[in-house]
Amino acid sequence: MDVWLIWLIIAAVLAVVEIFTLTTALGLLGVAALVTAGFAAIGLPLPFQFLVFTVVATAGVLFVRPIALRHVLQSQVARFGIDALVGRAAYVVSEVTGLGGRVRIDGEEWTARAYDETLVIPPGTTVDVIEISGTTALVYPRE
Repeated sequence: MDVWLIWLIIAAVLAVVEIFTLTTALGLLGVAALVTAGFAAIGLPLPFQFLVFTVVATAGVLFVRPIALRHVLQSQVARFGIDALVGRAAYVVSEVTGLGGRVRIDGEEWTARAYDETLVIPPGTTVDVIEISGTTALVYPRE
Protein backbone atom coordinates (compact mmCIF):
# COMPACT_ATOMS: atom_id res chain seq x y z
CA MET A 1 0.00 0.00 0.00
CA ASP A 2 1.32 3.43 -0.92
CA VAL A 3 2.28 5.79 1.90
CA TRP A 4 0.14 8.63 0.54
CA LEU A 5 -2.91 6.37 0.73
CA ILE A 6 -2.18 5.65 4.42
CA TRP A 7 -2.01 9.41 5.09
CA LEU A 8 -5.30 9.84 3.23
CA ILE A 9 -6.96 7.15 5.37
CA ILE A 10 -5.62 8.80 8.53
CA ALA A 11 -7.04 12.14 7.34
CA ALA A 12 -10.45 10.57 6.67
CA VAL A 13 -10.55 8.86 10.07
CA LEU A 14 -9.60 12.09 11.85
CA ALA A 15 -12.28 13.99 9.92
CA VAL A 16 -14.96 11.48 10.91
CA VAL A 17 -13.88 11.55 14.55
CA GLU A 18 -13.92 15.37 14.45
CA ILE A 19 -17.54 15.31 13.28
CA PHE A 20 -18.50 13.41 16.43
CA THR A 21 -16.32 15.35 18.92
CA LEU A 22 -16.37 18.93 17.54
CA THR A 23 -13.03 19.84 19.15
CA THR A 24 -11.45 21.41 16.01
CA ALA A 25 -8.11 19.87 17.04
CA LEU A 26 -8.79 16.54 15.36
CA GLY A 27 -10.04 18.30 12.25
CA LEU A 28 -6.83 20.29 12.07
CA LEU A 29 -4.81 17.10 12.47
CA GLY A 30 -6.86 15.63 9.63
CA VAL A 31 -5.99 18.62 7.46
CA ALA A 32 -2.32 18.12 8.34
CA ALA A 33 -2.60 14.45 7.32
CA LEU A 34 -4.27 15.48 4.05
CA VAL A 35 -1.47 17.96 3.26
CA THR A 36 1.08 15.28 4.12
CA ALA A 37 -0.70 12.85 1.78
CA GLY A 38 -0.20 15.36 -1.01
CA PHE A 39 3.51 15.64 -0.30
CA ALA A 40 3.79 11.84 -0.03
CA ALA A 41 2.08 11.50 -3.42
CA ILE A 42 4.78 13.61 -5.10
CA GLY A 43 7.48 11.40 -3.59
CA LEU A 44 8.70 13.16 -0.44
CA PRO A 45 10.69 10.73 1.74
CA LEU A 46 9.02 9.42 4.92
CA PRO A 47 11.11 11.42 7.46
CA PHE A 48 10.20 14.65 5.66
CA GLN A 49 6.54 13.56 5.57
CA PHE A 50 6.57 13.39 9.36
CA LEU A 51 8.19 16.82 9.44
CA VAL A 52 5.48 18.24 7.14
CA PHE A 53 2.78 16.66 9.30
CA THR A 54 4.32 18.06 12.47
CA VAL A 55 4.72 21.58 11.09
CA VAL A 56 1.22 21.78 9.60
CA ALA A 57 -0.42 20.23 12.69
CA THR A 58 1.45 22.54 15.06
CA ALA A 59 0.62 25.61 13.00
CA GLY A 60 -3.03 24.62 12.87
CA VAL A 61 -3.35 23.92 16.57
CA LEU A 62 -1.42 27.04 17.60
CA PHE A 63 -2.90 29.55 15.15
CA VAL A 64 -6.19 28.32 13.68
CA ARG A 65 -7.75 26.56 16.70
CA PRO A 66 -7.79 29.64 19.01
CA ILE A 67 -9.51 31.66 16.28
CA ALA A 68 -12.09 28.92 15.72
CA LEU A 69 -12.76 28.56 19.44
CA ARG A 70 -13.15 32.31 19.84
CA HIS A 71 -15.88 32.30 17.20
CA VAL A 72 -17.62 29.25 18.63
CA LEU A 73 -17.57 30.43 22.24
CA GLN A 74 -18.48 34.03 21.42
CA SER A 75 -21.57 35.16 23.29
CA GLN A 76 -24.60 36.19 21.31
CA VAL A 77 -24.47 39.97 20.89
CA ALA A 78 -27.92 40.58 19.50
CA ARG A 79 -31.15 39.45 21.10
CA PHE A 80 -34.13 38.87 18.87
CA GLY A 81 -37.88 38.54 19.27
CA ILE A 82 -39.33 38.72 22.74
CA ASP A 83 -35.89 38.24 24.31
CA ALA A 84 -35.01 41.73 23.07
CA LEU A 85 -37.89 43.24 25.08
CA VAL A 86 -36.69 42.01 28.47
CA GLY A 87 -35.04 44.89 30.32
CA ARG A 88 -36.68 47.57 28.18
CA ALA A 89 -38.74 50.43 29.51
CA ALA A 90 -42.51 50.38 29.04
CA TYR A 91 -45.26 52.96 29.56
CA VAL A 92 -48.41 51.91 31.45
CA VAL A 93 -51.48 52.57 29.30
CA SER A 94 -54.10 51.11 31.64
CA GLU A 95 -53.73 50.15 35.29
CA VAL A 96 -51.51 47.10 35.78
CA THR A 97 -52.19 44.70 38.63
CA GLY A 98 -51.32 41.11 39.37
CA LEU A 99 -54.30 40.10 37.21
CA GLY A 100 -53.76 42.27 34.13
CA GLY A 101 -53.34 45.63 32.45
CA ARG A 102 -51.78 47.15 29.33
CA VAL A 103 -48.38 48.67 28.60
CA ARG A 104 -46.75 50.20 25.56
CA ILE A 105 -43.34 48.79 24.64
CA ASP A 106 -41.58 50.45 21.71
CA GLY A 107 -44.87 51.67 20.27
CA GLU A 108 -46.72 48.35 20.61
CA GLU A 109 -49.38 47.64 23.19
CA TRP A 110 -48.92 44.51 25.26
CA THR A 111 -51.01 42.86 27.92
CA ALA A 112 -49.19 43.11 31.21
CA ARG A 113 -49.19 41.89 34.78
CA ALA A 114 -47.31 43.25 37.75
CA TYR A 115 -44.24 41.15 38.55
CA ASP A 116 -45.10 41.63 42.22
CA GLU A 117 -48.76 40.57 42.34
CA THR A 118 -49.52 42.88 45.27
CA LEU A 119 -48.64 46.03 43.29
CA VAL A 120 -51.12 48.29 41.53
CA ILE A 121 -49.34 50.38 38.90
CA PRO A 122 -51.29 53.47 37.73
CA PRO A 123 -51.46 54.66 34.09
CA GLY A 124 -48.62 56.91 33.01
CA THR A 125 -45.99 55.11 35.08
CA THR A 126 -42.75 53.99 33.49
CA VAL A 127 -41.99 50.35 34.21
CA ASP A 128 -39.26 47.86 33.35
CA VAL A 129 -40.08 44.64 31.51
CA ILE A 130 -38.79 41.86 33.76
CA GLU A 131 -40.03 38.87 31.78
CA ILE A 132 -42.25 37.93 28.85
CA SER A 133 -44.64 35.06 29.48
CA GLY A 134 -46.46 34.13 26.28
CA THR A 135 -47.95 37.43 25.13
CA THR A 136 -47.94 39.05 28.56
CA ALA A 137 -45.21 41.32 29.86
CA LEU A 138 -44.38 41.02 33.53
CA VAL A 139 -43.41 44.51 34.65
CA TYR A 140 -42.09 46.30 37.71
CA PRO A 141 -42.20 50.09 38.31
CA ARG A 142 -39.04 52.13 37.96
CA GLU A 143 -37.85 53.97 41.00
